[in-house]
Amino acid sequence: MHETSLTDSHSLAPNELYALLEQQLRAITQGETDWIANTANCAALLYHNLPQINWAGFYFLQGNELVLGPFQGRPACVRIPVGKGVCGTAAQTLAAQIVPDVHKYPGHIACDSASNSEIVLPICSGQKLLGVLDIDSPQFNRFNQQDAVGLQSLIDVLVETRQ
Repeated sequence: MHETSLTDSHSLAPNELYALLEQQLRAITQGETDWIANTANCAALLYHNLPQINWAGFYFLQGNELVLGPFQGRPACVRIPVGKGVCGTAAQTLAAQIVPDVHKYPGHIACDSASNSEIVLPICSGQKLLGVLDIDSPQFNRFNQQDAVGLQSLIDVLVETRQ
């Protein structure tokens, strides 16, 4: 890992935290092109450093479904049809989904009853959808546009490692 520590990550401003996470992700993926290894390390980095989350992970597009990839947290749904739930909607629309209260989201797929809010971002390489990054929180209203921007910078780092 890089010398910069994330020990006090919970006291950082969101933009500082995401900048530090991006720096860390670049350090641990440098020279590594294996997609599973890099997404696994990213999931662990997010899970252990983002405050007030209970799940962080990836779903990869296979046909018309999103299939569970590397994650940190409780066991999760294995397959999600594109267009269903928050993850499937992000995949279908190719747009970030920020859900302040998952219990009010029509068609929400509940994998962990402790989750109350969620953010899902599509992962694309050019015009090709690869999958989604999914993060859950037990706190209502946990995620905002600043999180979407910060998380997108991490997705961009991951996609760079594939090329």
